[in-house]
Amino acid sequence: MTEWLINAPSAPHKSNSALKGWLTSALLILALLLPGLSPAQEATVRGDAPDTYLVKKGDTLWGIADMFLEEPWLWPEVWDVNPQIDNPHLIFPGDTLYLSYVDGRPRLSLSRGRDVKLAPNMRVTPLDLAIPVIPLDDVDAFLKRHRIIGPEELESSSYVVAGGQEHLITANGDTIYGRGYFPEDERAYGIYRAGDVYRDPLTLEVLGYQAQDIGNAQAKSSLSDPVVELEVTRVTEEVRITDRLLPLDERILDATFQPRAPGVDVEDAFMIAVDGGVTQIGTWDIVVLNKGDREGLEVGHVLAIYQTGEVVFDEVAQTNVSLPDVRAGLAMVFEVAEKASYALVLKSNRPLKVMDKVKNP
Repeated sequence: MTEWLINAPSAPHKSNSALKGWLTSALLILALLLPGLSPAQEATVRGDAPDTYLVKKGDTLWGIADMFLEEPWLWPEVWDVNPQIDNPHLIFPGDTLYLSYVDGRPRLSLSRGRDVKLAPNMRVTPLDLAIPVIPLDDVDAFLKRHRIIGPEELESSSYVVAGGQEHLITANGDTIYGRGYFPEDERAYGIYRAGDVYRDPLTLEVLGYQAQDIGNAQAKSSLSDPVVELEVTRVTEEVRITDRLLPLDERILDATFQPRAPGVDVEDAFMIAVDGGVTQIGTWDIVVLNKGDREGLEVGHVLAIYQTGEVVFDEVAQTNVSLPDVRAGLAMVFEVAEKASYALVLKSNRPLKVMDKVKNP
């Protein structure tokens, strides 16, 4: 949370009312200069929240936050870090969480359980046992198969120009030849095929392409050669001429990232695609958003999903009127490209669909 400190100039003869007026003016000026600044949203404890909770294997941070708070994405606002605990931001099975109040505000504190043992003179924390925010295995598998490629990245990437002995490549150990730009010292490449085009539904700007995973290859010859020889090390289907060669992007999903509200205003944002091409979207489905790093989205940002309100006929005014948008779920961003993002649906109160809106929660 950002704190703003306003130092009034020394004015021993000013009255309290004058000083209050000066502070009010300063705050108004600050509000005009910083239109994006808004008061921190306060977390509300659920009426059925427990006073204590023993963390179990299989719990997720999102599930725990949802158990205590009406707004789970405000978890960081109530988390009371104990500096005496090693890695106090991590939660493990066997830990106990305590709900208390300080100056009327809720606080959640942690008592480390016996499952995490620290030996004298050695600090070893089993990070793989840390409670994840979401089912990481599902997301990790998705990220290994999917990637958003920007138009510029696609145009500038190297590509498969030929296959060994002029046949299509279908097996490990086969040879392919690439042409184009190969970054220096990058020997391992992913083989991708441009799939669906992601466009902004309002501006029609091309935001990127779905990069379909075809396999991996290892460079065998010099990267400065006009044509680079590569050996296929993994394939999911036939490698085709014009398939793209991109340096392997080692994406490690951090089990400790926390869901939180965006620090920016999210406007004109939509779910523009869904993994698997299903018509109805539900909890744990993965969707594509038409906003990305360019608009300030970050991994862990939680967004509310809204469906456009119905158009009804006003019997009194004898005209059609649009009802307000209906809040229908929550989604969390877990992968961000420049102009688009992947998000996981955390909650859905009704069947969702492509082109539902996403807004600040």
